[in-house]
Amino acid sequence: MPADTIAGVRTDRLTAFAAQEAATYAKARPKSAKALAKGAGTFLGGVPMHWMADWPMPHLPLVATATGARITDIDGHGLDDFCLGDTGSMFGHSPPPVAKAIRAQARHGLTYMLPTEAALQAGRLLTDRFGDFRWQIATTATDANRFALRVARAITGKPKVLVFNGCYHGTVDDTFVTLENGATVNAPGLLGQVSDLTQTAVACEFNDLAGVEAALAKGDVAAILTEPVMTNSCMVLPDAGFHDGLRQLCLKHGALLIIDETHTISSGLGGYTRVHSLRPDIFVVGKCVAGGMPTAVWGLSPTTAERYIQVNADRPSGRSGMGTTLSANPMQFACLVATLDKVMTPANYAHMEKLAERLAHGLARVIDRHAAPWHVVRVGARVEFICAPGPLKNGAEAAFAHQPQIEAAVHTALINRGTLIAPFHNMMLISPATRKAQVDRLIASFDSLLTHLFQAA
Repeated sequence: MPADTIAGVRTDRLTAFAAQEAATYAKARPKSAKALAKGAGTFLGGVPMHWMADWPMPHLPLVATATGARITDIDGHGLDDFCLGDTGSMFGHSPPPVAKAIRAQARHGLTYMLPTEAALQAGRLLTDRFGDFRWQIATTATDANRFALRVARAITGKPKVLVFNGCYHGTVDDTFVTLENGATVNAPGLLGQVSDLTQTAVACEFNDLAGVEAALAKGDVAAILTEPVMTNSCMVLPDAGFHDGLRQLCLKHGALLIIDETHTISSGLGGYTRVHSLRPDIFVVGKCVAGGMPTAVWGLSPTTAERYIQVNADRPSGRSGMGTTLSANPMQFACLVATLDKVMTPANYAHMEKLAERLAHGLARVIDRHAAPWHVVRVGARVEFICAPGPLKNGAEAAFAHQPQIEAAVHTALINRGTLIAPFHNMMLISPATRKAQVDRLIASFDSLLTHLFQAA
């Protein structure tokens, strides 16, 4: 590729395109700009949660309403929403059964650290949807993963977790390691990290079973914590037999297998685990599992639960280090029941997958027509275009394929044309509320952008 190009796009053309799109965006949203200038100063960095600063636009829009798969900002601009809260609203904004459940439960209290009949119903529905596990409720998947790791270490008596280079597991400290010249090191950029994470974690490349076995053979790994599909950068699919290999290696070396479906719940009914018959010892899912209400669940297989019960019975009295006061509140259970029973249905998943396939094929056709050195990948209702040739094999390749300059320009340009996609990489989700016309508008806008970026000189 010539030195004056990025992922096939001439740098001078990209610079001009990005500047033009940024100016168009800023001109169209004066109310949001004025409101932010007046009121955002009370927040650290001008945003209530610092990830919001990662959006690439000149300034944030302020949302007025969100319904189904549409967002409207205070300047009156409507957006087809394919970000969907970075999976938190994967089933659409305020699914009607969930909104109804929230209204009903609000009349009976928000939290009281005691179960309800809905809690029992939620347990049954979780098992019906995801498999035979003994469940616990958390507020975020980060918490759920943290508790799952504590259980794994307690059961096995081993200190380390094996994670994959470039993985996503929320903000669990142990997962912020990376590979550098084949060695596990603390990930760069961590704030306030005073301990050496390599004492409790080891990193391997995704799809590298030989590397996994070498790490497990040392005898100090309590668990493998993995996504079924790498989703934290550019999406990476598992090789055939990779997950079966992980299962067998865990059995051979006495480690537990933890599957985190926080993003891959898009894969189909029951997540990637159910669709592909994986056999984790511990199962974790969060974000959209309760229709947008902050909720995560983690479950132990019956055998793992028995091992945990024995370890827990034998420990000294005192705090276990697991659980938070507001977790397993009645509002969570009301929303879990509504989502699992009325929203997370075969019909909705069929709709989502059908439109996701249409989107993936449409984007791929556009890429081919413009001879762009890019590719498209899909897992169920989750679609990404990646500004590099593919398929990718591991986290190192995914990091190299990430092209922030192009992605920032494309994201802003798509917003200018009425479509919102995820800010962190080129992720798009289809919800039950998404319509064919929205998918087709996105494909047409993508074609328009690539025409600008790849047009003949």
